[in-house]
Amino acid sequence: MLTFFRINRNIRFFRRYKSILSVLITYGFGHVVDQLNLTTYLEFGKSIFSKGRPSREIEQLKPPQRLRLAMEELGTTFIKLGQVLSTRPDLIPGAFVEEFRKLQDHVPAVAFEKIRAHVQTELKRPISQVFSHLDETPIAAASIAQVYKGKLHSGEEVAVKVRRPNIQQTVETDLEILLGLAQLIEHHFPEWDIYDPVGIVKTFRHTIRREMDFSKEARTIDKFRSNFAEDETYYVPKVFWDVTSETILTMEYIDGIKISAVDVLDKQGYDRKVLADKGAKAFLKQVLDHGIFHGDPHPGNVFALPDNTICMLDYGMVGRLDEALKQRLADLLTAVFKRDVDRVITVLRFSGELREETNLKDLRRDLVEFVDDYYGLALKEINAGKLLMDFSGILMRHRISFPSDLILLAKALVTVEGIGRQLDPEFNMIEHLYPFVNKLVRERLSPGSLSRELSEMVQSYGIMLKRIPWDVKELINRLNQNKFRIDLHHQGLEKLISDLDKSSNRISFSLLIAALIIGSSLIMQTEKGPLIFGFPALGVLGYLIAAFLGLWLAIAILRSGRL
Repeated sequence: MLTFFRINRNIRFFRRYKSILSVLITYGFGHVVDQLNLTTYLEFGKSIFSKGRPSREIEQLKPPQRLRLAMEELGTTFIKLGQVLSTRPDLIPGAFVEEFRKLQDHVPAVAFEKIRAHVQTELKRPISQVFSHLDETPIAAASIAQVYKGKLHSGEEVAVKVRRPNIQQTVETDLEILLGLAQLIEHHFPEWDIYDPVGIVKTFRHTIRREMDFSKEARTIDKFRSNFAEDETYYVPKVFWDVTSETILTMEYIDGIKISAVDVLDKQGYDRKVLADKGAKAFLKQVLDHGIFHGDPHPGNVFALPDNTICMLDYGMVGRLDEALKQRLADLLTAVFKRDVDRVITVLRFSGELREETNLKDLRRDLVEFVDDYYGLALKEINAGKLLMDFSGILMRHRISFPSDLILLAKALVTVEGIGRQLDPEFNMIEHLYPFVNKLVRERLSPGSLSRELSEMVQSYGIMLKRIPWDVKELINRLNQNKFRIDLHHQGLEKLISDLDKSSNRISFSLLIAALIIGSSLIMQTEKGPLIFGFPALGVLGYLIAAFLGLWLAIAILRSGRL
């Protein structure tokens, strides 16, 4: 039995589960609920055939729009899931990506009295002992947290981010349900294995749990602050750790100008071209120098400070690139810049992203067309955002999965390029990216880097050679003790096995009903025992049980849609 059916079925879980399924049906996804055999858990004794239908207005909407509306109605967890999926064009169709980007998590603010009580409980002291002043009206309110402006007794103005009380309980319940649904999808839709539904939910679970832990965000901010300590072009706010915890983040209040307020920037005398240049360089330093980058640099998170300094806020979503991933990215970009299709395929193959079923001939054809679209163009004429989205489209068509951090990077690069073009119409991200990529390639080919790679390779092979005698000994021991086992896994037969299982259960059920009818008929002939209306009570009871079981079986067959 699937893990989903082994979890603690408390009242809160079932109510939320029923609510989720009801919303899916309301927005026209009842057929999915049926295919996953979830209707039983929805009805709870209600009318068997009446599940309701979506309204005429909803039926006229396209599936991506209906799913977005359903996510918004289901709240925090599903909104965040949609926002994460909007960064994965390699996993979901482009229409859903575009629609999920519209997801908004602006919700009514929690009453300040509840926030006050939560802060005092978390910090174990009255608010008056922590802040000389704390505004009661939030400057921002989202589904996970609310942000307030305040002032410490030391005089510093701060922004206080407070997690909504009890939100964690709701999120954890939703995560359990999502994991169960993902397992059911893998079970009932084997062809969706390429998308790895369970893997997506587990990755999302890690992401949202990290985003809800403000102490982790605070450590991330400190890391960025340390990385840019010597860089005067990029400013990272200070964290006040004595008033920061898992559910409260207190940081320096930034009184800057939103990067999207172009008219205000012009009036204040900012140089928009310099801002675009500094912002792009700062972001690329995060990616290719430090290996950790801001995952959501939309205009609302980017501010301009005096001296054309760039400041980014909200470090809840970050991406990470280790050295191997950075080099893979450099190889891929270099191959694209040089219009080398075979090199692109080689990078994908050796990175382990190509599947056995990938048609290399079709992939090569699409990559050739992709490269031809950019052949002969100067770097300044190439739109990095369009290039990355076109490349992601090819990955999607050929069902090639890609590391989530690289997809997050692609989305962030598109956003940064959009901001740059808004500030400076002549801005080009490729011209900024190209030198960083060349630098990575040069570093990898340097004598020091090559010697390190050689040393690591020798060490790896040395460890492997040392283990060979022990592995051979372990194999022989298992053979001698009859403990050697080979596990075989079949693919593509799950649905057949499930259908055979259902068919055999129905046949067994039918035989049981037939036996009850025959046995009751024989008892009726005896005319012995307690009588009901002149008929043997035991025979009448047998007929009633057979009728009930027969009706149950007929309803199950009718609801499955397979007579």
